[in-house]
Amino acid sequence: MIWAFAPAPSALLVLILLTRVAVPGPTDEVVVRPPPADGPLDNPLKGWCPYPNAGPIYQPYSMVFQYISWRELEPAEGDFRFEEWEKSWESEAAKDKHIVFRVYVDYPKKPSGLPEWLRTAGVKERAYRDYGGGKSPDYNDPRLVAAMERLITALGKRYNNHPRIAFIQLGLLGFWGEWHTYPRAELYASPETERRIIDAYRKAFPAKSLMARYAKGYAGRQEWLGFHDDMFPEDTDNGKDWSFLAGLRKAGRTENWKVAVIGGEMVPGQARRWLGPDFDTTVTMLERSHFTWIGPYCPALEKARDEQFRKRCEQLVRRMGYEFQLTEVRHPASIKPKQVFRLSLQGRNNGVAPFYYPWSVEWVLLAPSGQAVSIHKTKWDIRTWLPGEFLERTEVGFDVPPGKYRLALGIRDPWKDRPAIRFANDLPVVDGWTVVSEIQVTE
Repeated sequence: MIWAFAPAPSALLVLILLTRVAVPGPTDEVVVRPPPADGPLDNPLKGWCPYPNAGPIYQPYSMVFQYISWRELEPAEGDFRFEEWEKSWESEAAKDKHIVFRVYVDYPKKPSGLPEWLRTAGVKERAYRDYGGGKSPDYNDPRLVAAMERLITALGKRYNNHPRIAFIQLGLLGFWGEWHTYPRAELYASPETERRIIDAYRKAFPAKSLMARYAKGYAGRQEWLGFHDDMFPEDTDNGKDWSFLAGLRKAGRTENWKVAVIGGEMVPGQARRWLGPDFDTTVTMLERSHFTWIGPYCPALEKARDEQFRKRCEQLVRRMGYEFQLTEVRHPASIKPKQVFRLSLQGRNNGVAPFYYPWSVEWVLLAPSGQAVSIHKTKWDIRTWLPGEFLERTEVGFDVPPGKYRLALGIRDPWKDRPAIRFANDLPVVDGWTVVSEIQVTE
């Protein structure tokens, strides 16, 4: 049997066809198998994560990457300028986007990020010429380490429960905050300094998914930690023992993607190569590493000159991270007000990774006007929707007057306080709610 939703005048819904399948059992059971479709390109917390200040951004995106120097965040001891930094989040390119950030102390070619008050206190720096030159601080100076721990604590108080913050890279140590000073190994931090920084971040950010550059030493022993590969896909798994995935294998961290995010930067300036002649390698590395996002340099910063480049970008984004597709929904055709009934959902994650936060999964009844008249918050945990199929069941009750309603599903973004994740299905969306079916409420 084929049926269509009646259009709501204020919602301007496009009519779509859904398949209603007769099944054995209760005569009033409705089974909906929504048509599949390509997933959206700007779903939250996945896909491209470009610089917001590196020129035009040519493709859809939901996150931006923010570098910030310690000197800017804490120009005087204990004087944290978080509000001033957050003003940059409202630039045209960053407005309405989630944030990934990294704090640095030493960024080659840029002025030192070491706060002047630490320099005055006696923290030493050593000049270098590699990568355009800079000054590397003594990462093992007890005054510097203690000050970094205080900074991390302050960052945690500000951002651990900040719903706009997507992911945080540990930063602080090494060139660009990338936890190395290659080829000047003598400039780098000791294992003890690394341990203290990791422990400080873990304590300050229990609610955020954190990312380290390498799975070695103490970082490689953390089951909860995510990682970032900043030379994707060239050095992701290139057969060398120093490659990104080789490091994860040595540390036994190849399964961390199931609980913590994996992402990072594409080889700077090389998008046309990796979306062109070497695209097969790019896809293989994406799947092998379970990447969720790419940035700050990413193909979204390159203007497409041909249709193949655009299509491959879209293919990559849809494969990255999660992509939820609904395959079947079952519910009664009619209910009474306040009646508790069973509702089941089957779906498939077509991506290479899960979603990493416990965003609320909710069912709603929509009036003909499109207004949400009753919402049921499930106890489902979308972090468990790993690649492959998933099945959820819940008991629902709606306290609404008799009438015909549209039954819709939403996954709520706590920052915007509205349903935000969309599905890879040909279904209408009303104010973020994905309309799945109809249900009759009787006297």
